[in-house]
Amino acid sequence: MGLRLIIADGNNNAPGFAFADIKLVISTYDSQALSAAAKMLHESGEPIHGVIAMCADVPVSAAAIAADLKLPGLSLQTAHRVSDKLAMKHQLQASGIPIPRFESVRCAKDLIQVMDRLGLPFVIKPVDSRGARGVLLLDHPEQFEWAFHTAQKESPTGRVMVEEYLQGPQISTETLIDDGTCYTLGFSDRNYEWLEKTRPYIIENGGDAPTSLTDAQQRDVVDTVERAALALGIHRGVAKGDMVLTPEGAKVIEIAGRLSGGYFSTTQIPLFTGVPFIEMAIRLALGEHLPPEAVVPRQHQAVAIRYLDLPAGTLASLEGLDEAKSAPGVHMLKLFVGAGDTLTAVENHTQRAGFVITTGADKQQAIERAHHALALVKVSYAQE
Repeated sequence: MGLRLIIADGNNNAPGFAFADIKLVISTYDSQALSAAAKMLHESGEPIHGVIAMCADVPVSAAAIAADLKLPGLSLQTAHRVSDKLAMKHQLQASGIPIPRFESVRCAKDLIQVMDRLGLPFVIKPVDSRGARGVLLLDHPEQFEWAFHTAQKESPTGRVMVEEYLQGPQISTETLIDDGTCYTLGFSDRNYEWLEKTRPYIIENGGDAPTSLTDAQQRDVVDTVERAALALGIHRGVAKGDMVLTPEGAKVIEIAGRLSGGYFSTTQIPLFTGVPFIEMAIRLALGEHLPPEAVVPRQHQAVAIRYLDLPAGTLASLEGLDEAKSAPGVHMLKLFVGAGDTLTAVENHTQRAGFVITTGADKQQAIERAHHALALVKVSYAQE
């Protein structure tokens, strides 16, 4: 695209720095320091024309820079709404968007009254965390004390909320929004086949497209997520939706005002639709309008992502990676662990050991190829 890139990350070894024309080693959560650095660059002859959060849940930082430099993007009010789950739920509720019942809780004892109102199971989570940290599905009152403190520990502000557990298929969506015009190109069925063994932790095992929902069900989900994004004030940029299709219709779990992680926006959506999703998001961040023909899907290729399921222990060796990467339909395979690493039971999405993204002639073939590729990875453990 011919753009110069100013990359910011708190980790000096962040992979994004390989693409940087200018490198800022600043935490992406430090909105004041980022804004000051951006303003200094902008005023010293390095004009900045747009700001975007690449698959990182830092809408307040991006909005602060946009506000200081008068760039396109979320307002600070909207950024707060999409980073604070209680503020988000209150705004959606006031706008008539279907959501699960929810409450703020101040202590573990509050959960007894919550159980009477919501029944079991219900979900407890930190108000302002991410990556499924501290998100728990509770089935028994004996879990309440531990669960409250686990969720509270993951909240930077020490706040905890609960919400009704919604029955029905879950869907990941991703929407480009051009001055109020929505283009929902990301639409993937989320996979929770691990839930019975990981609960109370709610750990997703990937997703796949095209969806198994009917056309009418898809329209319900898309209409709901787009109305939710606009109700939160996302009129330009990207809205990532976590949705459930309940017996009463589509409901919103959460909306994020940013590009999704998990290689959904960067890899899965382009594979499925043929649309360069990141380019479109960058153009919105630059204040450009999207030609309608640029956001029309050019293909509907089946895509699946599945995660590597490894038991706890110290890894001695991993073999078969080359064979797995060259297996039919494999587009990407990455491991985040290696020999000598000690694995614990997965409690949030940041702890997953690796993944594979595959394509296929249809959804089932893409899923089967993903499982086949992961099965080729042979792991041995050190003897205790």
